[in-house]
Amino acid sequence: MERDVFRREFGPVALVTGASSGIGRAFAENLAARGLDLVLVARRVARLEELAARLQSECRVRVQLCPVDLALADAAAQILAATAALDVGLVVSNAGFGMKGEHAANDARAMSDMLMVNCHTPMQLTHGFIPRLRRRGRGGIILTSSVEGLIGCPYSGAYAASKAFVVSLGEALWGELAPEGLRVLTLCPGATDTEAPRKQGIDPATLRNVMQPEQVAELALAHIDDGPTYIPSEHYQASFDQLRSLPRQQALAGMARAMKR
Repeated sequence: MERDVFRREFGPVALVTGASSGIGRAFAENLAARGLDLVLVARRVARLEELAARLQSECRVRVQLCPVDLALADAAAQILAATAALDVGLVVSNAGFGMKGEHAANDARAMSDMLMVNCHTPMQLTHGFIPRLRRRGRGGIILTSSVEGLIGCPYSGAYAASKAFVVSLGEALWGELAPEGLRVLTLCPGATDTEAPRKQGIDPATLRNVMQPEQVAELALAHIDDGPTYIPSEHYQASFDQLRSLPRQQALAGMARAMKR
Protein backbone atom coordinates (compact mmCIF):
# COMPACT_ATOMS: atom_id res chain seq x y z
CA MET A 1 0.00 0.00 0.00
CA GLU A 2 1.47 3.35 -1.05
CA ARG A 3 2.32 5.86 1.66
CA ASP A 4 -0.44 8.32 0.73
CA VAL A 5 -3.05 5.57 0.49
CA PHE A 6 -1.93 4.10 3.82
CA ARG A 7 -2.10 7.47 5.54
CA ARG A 8 -5.54 8.18 4.08
CA GLU A 9 -6.83 4.78 5.23
CA PHE A 10 -5.26 4.61 8.69
CA GLY A 11 -4.33 8.21 9.53
CA PRO A 12 -4.07 10.85 10.54
CA VAL A 13 -3.18 9.35 13.94
CA ALA A 14 -1.99 5.89 15.00
CA LEU A 15 -1.82 4.66 18.58
CA VAL A 16 0.90 2.20 19.65
CA THR A 17 1.09 0.54 23.06
CA GLY A 18 4.37 -0.87 24.30
CA ALA A 19 6.14 1.76 22.20
CA SER A 20 9.21 2.18 24.40
CA SER A 21 11.08 -0.83 22.99
CA GLY A 22 11.06 -3.83 20.68
CA ILE A 23 8.27 -4.40 18.19
CA GLY A 24 6.23 -1.48 19.57
CA ARG A 25 9.09 0.93 19.00
CA ALA A 26 9.54 -0.47 15.49
CA PHE A 27 5.83 0.05 14.77
CA ALA A 28 6.13 3.68 15.92
CA GLU A 29 9.17 4.30 13.72
CA ASN A 30 7.57 2.70 10.68
CA LEU A 31 4.27 4.55 11.06
CA ALA A 32 6.02 7.88 11.55
CA ALA A 33 8.02 7.23 8.37
CA ARG A 34 4.67 6.75 6.60
CA GLY A 35 3.61 10.20 7.78
CA LEU A 36 1.17 9.29 10.56
CA ASP A 37 1.00 11.30 13.76
CA LEU A 38 1.36 9.13 16.84
CA VAL A 39 0.14 8.47 20.34
CA LEU A 40 2.81 6.45 22.14
CA VAL A 41 1.84 4.43 25.21
CA ALA A 42 4.22 2.83 27.74
CA ARG A 43 5.40 3.21 31.32
CA ARG A 44 8.98 4.31 30.64
CA VAL A 45 8.57 8.03 30.09
CA ALA A 46 12.23 8.82 29.37
CA ARG A 47 12.30 6.32 26.52
CA LEU A 48 9.05 7.68 25.09
CA GLU A 49 10.40 11.22 25.26
CA GLU A 50 13.59 10.24 23.43
CA LEU A 51 11.64 8.40 20.74
CA ALA A 52 9.10 11.21 20.33
CA ALA A 53 11.82 13.86 19.95
CA ARG A 54 13.60 11.82 17.29
CA LEU A 55 10.48 11.00 15.28
CA GLN A 56 9.24 14.59 15.39
CA SER A 57 12.61 15.79 14.13
CA GLU A 58 13.24 13.12 11.50
CA CYS A 59 9.71 12.50 10.20
CA ARG A 60 8.03 15.85 10.89
CA VAL A 61 5.09 14.22 12.63
CA ARG A 62 3.29 15.12 15.83
CA VAL A 63 3.72 12.76 18.76
CA GLN A 64 1.63 12.67 21.92
CA LEU A 65 2.84 10.69 24.91
CA CYS A 66 0.50 8.68 27.10
CA PRO A 67 2.49 7.26 30.04
CA VAL A 68 0.27 4.50 31.46
CA ASP A 69 0.88 1.31 33.42
CA LEU A 70 -1.05 -1.20 31.33
CA ALA A 71 -1.32 -3.57 34.29
CA LEU A 72 -3.84 -1.19 35.90
CA ALA A 73 -7.52 -2.00 35.57
CA ASP A 74 -8.30 1.47 34.21
CA ALA A 75 -5.36 1.66 31.77
CA ALA A 76 -7.58 1.45 28.69
CA ALA A 77 -9.93 4.06 30.12
CA GLN A 78 -6.97 6.41 30.62
CA ILE A 79 -5.85 5.91 27.01
CA LEU A 80 -9.35 6.41 25.64
CA ALA A 81 -9.76 9.61 27.61
CA ALA A 82 -6.36 10.93 26.47
CA THR A 83 -7.25 10.32 22.81
CA ALA A 84 -10.89 11.46 22.88
CA ALA A 85 -10.19 14.52 20.72
CA LEU A 86 -7.93 12.72 18.21
CA ASP A 87 -8.85 11.04 14.93
CA VAL A 88 -7.13 7.69 15.60
CA GLY A 89 -7.38 5.44 12.55
CA LEU A 90 -5.01 2.64 13.57
CA VAL A 91 -4.80 1.01 16.99
CA VAL A 92 -1.69 -1.12 17.53
CA SER A 93 -2.17 -3.02 20.78
CA ASN A 94 1.34 -4.36 21.06
CA ALA A 95 2.32 -4.21 24.74
CA GLY A 96 2.84 -7.50 26.50
CA PHE A 97 5.27 -9.59 28.49
CA GLY A 98 5.82 -13.23 29.34
CA MET A 99 7.57 -15.68 31.62
CA LYS A 100 9.15 -19.07 31.16
CA GLY A 101 9.45 -22.03 33.49
CA GLU A 102 7.28 -24.50 35.37
CA HIS A 103 3.83 -23.02 35.94
CA ALA A 104 3.81 -23.82 39.67
CA ALA A 105 7.08 -21.95 40.13
CA ASN A 106 5.89 -18.69 38.56
CA ASP A 107 5.25 -15.62 40.68
CA ALA A 108 1.49 -15.31 41.26
CA ARG A 109 1.46 -11.50 41.24
CA ALA A 110 3.50 -11.35 38.04
CA MET A 111 1.05 -13.72 36.36
CA SER A 112 -1.85 -11.48 37.39
CA ASP A 113 -0.09 -8.43 35.97
CA MET A 114 0.62 -10.37 32.78
CA LEU A 115 -3.07 -11.15 32.32
CA MET A 116 -3.93 -7.48 32.77
CA VAL A 117 -1.34 -6.30 30.24
CA ASN A 118 -1.73 -9.12 27.71
CA CYS A 119 -5.50 -9.70 27.91
CA HIS A 120 -7.58 -7.22 29.93
CA THR A 121 -6.19 -3.98 28.50
CA PRO A 122 -6.32 -5.06 24.82
CA MET A 123 -9.89 -6.27 25.34
CA GLN A 124 -10.99 -2.96 26.88
CA LEU A 125 -8.95 -0.89 24.41
CA THR A 126 -10.57 -2.52 21.38
CA HIS A 127 -13.98 -2.25 23.05
CA GLY A 128 -13.48 1.50 23.37
CA PHE A 129 -11.97 2.18 19.96
CA ILE A 130 -14.30 0.11 17.76
CA PRO A 131 -17.19 2.63 17.97
CA ARG A 132 -14.76 5.40 16.99
CA LEU A 133 -13.47 3.42 14.00
CA ARG A 134 -17.02 2.65 12.93
CA ARG A 135 -17.90 6.33 12.98
CA ARG A 136 -14.87 7.05 10.77
CA GLY A 137 -15.83 4.28 8.35
CA ARG A 138 -12.21 3.21 7.88
CA GLY A 139 -9.16 2.18 9.87
CA GLY A 140 -7.85 -0.88 11.62
CA ILE A 141 -6.60 -2.75 14.67
CA ILE A 142 -3.39 -4.74 15.07
CA LEU A 143 -3.12 -7.06 18.08
CA THR A 144 0.28 -8.52 18.87
CA SER A 145 -0.01 -12.11 20.03
CA SER A 146 2.63 -14.84 19.57
CA VAL A 147 3.04 -18.21 17.89
CA GLU A 148 2.80 -19.53 21.45
CA GLY A 149 -0.83 -18.46 21.41
CA LEU A 150 -1.54 -21.10 18.76
CA ILE A 151 -1.02 -24.09 21.05
CA GLY A 152 -0.56 -24.59 24.79
CA CYS A 153 3.22 -24.43 25.27
CA PRO A 154 4.64 -26.43 28.21
CA TYR A 155 6.88 -24.33 30.49
CA SER A 156 5.23 -21.24 29.06
CA GLY A 157 1.69 -22.06 30.15
CA ALA A 158 0.35 -18.76 31.46
CA TYR A 159 1.96 -16.72 28.70
CA ALA A 160 0.73 -19.07 25.97
CA ALA A 161 -2.77 -18.94 27.47
CA SER A 162 -2.73 -15.14 27.55
CA LYS A 163 -1.66 -15.00 23.90
CA ALA A 164 -4.32 -17.56 22.96
CA PHE A 165 -6.82 -15.06 24.38
CA VAL A 166 -5.43 -12.41 22.01
CA VAL A 167 -5.67 -14.76 19.02
CA SER A 168 -9.27 -15.62 19.85
CA LEU A 169 -10.18 -11.97 20.44
CA GLY A 170 -8.56 -10.90 17.18
CA GLU A 171 -10.26 -13.61 15.14
CA ALA A 172 -13.64 -12.67 16.59
CA LEU A 173 -13.12 -8.98 15.89
CA TRP A 174 -12.00 -9.76 12.33
CA GLY A 175 -15.23 -11.67 11.80
CA GLU A 176 -17.29 -8.79 13.19
CA LEU A 177 -15.52 -5.87 11.52
CA ALA A 178 -14.24 -7.14 8.15
CA PRO A 179 -17.70 -6.87 6.55
CA GLU A 180 -17.67 -3.18 7.55
CA GLY A 181 -14.34 -2.56 5.81
CA LEU A 182 -12.32 -2.29 9.04
CA ARG A 183 -9.07 -4.24 9.13
CA VAL A 184 -8.13 -6.48 12.06
CA LEU A 185 -4.82 -8.34 12.12
CA THR A 186 -3.50 -10.53 14.92
CA LEU A 187 0.27 -10.67 14.63
CA CYS A 188 1.94 -13.88 15.83
CA PRO A 189 5.71 -13.45 15.86
CA GLY A 190 8.18 -16.17 16.67
CA ALA A 191 11.57 -15.48 18.25
CA THR A 192 12.35 -11.78 17.95
CA ASP A 193 15.45 -9.88 19.09
CA THR A 194 13.84 -7.72 21.77
CA GLU A 195 14.18 -7.25 25.52
CA ALA A 196 11.55 -9.93 26.14
CA PRO A 197 13.76 -13.05 25.74
CA ARG A 198 16.47 -11.53 27.95
CA LYS A 199 13.94 -10.74 30.68
CA GLN A 200 12.94 -14.41 30.57
CA GLY A 201 16.57 -15.48 30.97
CA ILE A 202 17.05 -16.36 27.29
CA ASP A 203 19.97 -15.09 25.21
CA PRO A 204 18.59 -14.36 21.72
CA ALA A 205 21.97 -15.40 20.33
CA THR A 206 21.17 -18.97 21.37
CA LEU A 207 17.93 -19.00 19.37
CA ARG A 208 17.56 -19.92 15.72
CA ASN A 209 15.55 -18.03 13.11
CA VAL A 210 15.40 -14.85 15.19
CA MET A 211 13.77 -11.86 13.48
CA GLN A 212 14.50 -8.20 14.07
CA PRO A 213 11.61 -6.11 15.41
CA GLU A 214 11.82 -3.80 12.40
CA GLN A 215 11.18 -6.80 10.11
CA VAL A 216 8.20 -7.90 12.16
CA ALA A 217 6.57 -4.45 12.19
CA GLU A 218 7.16 -3.88 8.47
CA LEU A 219 5.70 -7.25 7.52
CA ALA A 220 2.69 -6.77 9.79
CA LEU A 221 1.84 -3.43 8.20
CA ALA A 222 2.40 -4.86 4.72
CA HIS A 223 -0.03 -7.69 5.51
CA ILE A 224 -2.66 -5.70 7.37
CA ASP A 225 -5.25 -6.86 4.80
CA ASP A 226 -4.38 -10.52 5.40
CA GLY A 227 -6.18 -11.14 8.69
CA PRO A 228 -7.34 -12.64 10.86
CA THR A 229 -3.89 -13.93 11.90
CA TYR A 230 -0.43 -13.50 10.44
CA ILE A 231 2.87 -15.23 11.27
CA PRO A 232 5.77 -13.16 9.88
CA SER A 233 8.32 -15.99 10.09
CA GLU A 234 8.23 -18.74 7.46
CA HIS A 235 10.19 -20.97 9.85
CA TYR A 236 7.69 -20.58 12.69
CA GLN A 237 4.75 -20.85 10.31
CA ALA A 238 6.05 -24.25 9.16
CA SER A 239 6.97 -25.38 12.69
CA PHE A 240 3.61 -24.58 14.22
CA ASP A 241 1.70 -25.92 11.23
CA GLN A 242 3.52 -29.21 11.83
CA LEU A 243 2.88 -29.15 15.57
CA ARG A 244 -0.81 -28.49 15.13
CA SER A 245 -1.13 -31.27 12.57
CA LEU A 246 0.04 -33.86 15.12
CA PRO A 247 -2.21 -35.55 17.68
CA ARG A 248 -2.31 -33.03 20.51
CA GLN A 249 -0.83 -35.38 23.13
CA GLN A 250 2.13 -36.15 20.87
CA ALA A 251 2.72 -32.48 20.11
CA LEU A 252 2.60 -31.38 23.74
CA ALA A 253 4.79 -34.23 25.00
CA GLY A 254 7.38 -33.48 22.35
CA MET A 255 7.36 -29.77 23.19
CA ALA A 256 7.77 -30.52 26.91
CA ARG A 257 10.77 -32.78 26.24
CA ALA A 258 12.37 -30.15 24.01
CA MET A 259 11.89 -27.41 26.61
CA LYS A 260 13.45 -29.56 29.34
CA ARG A 261 16.54 -30.05 27.17
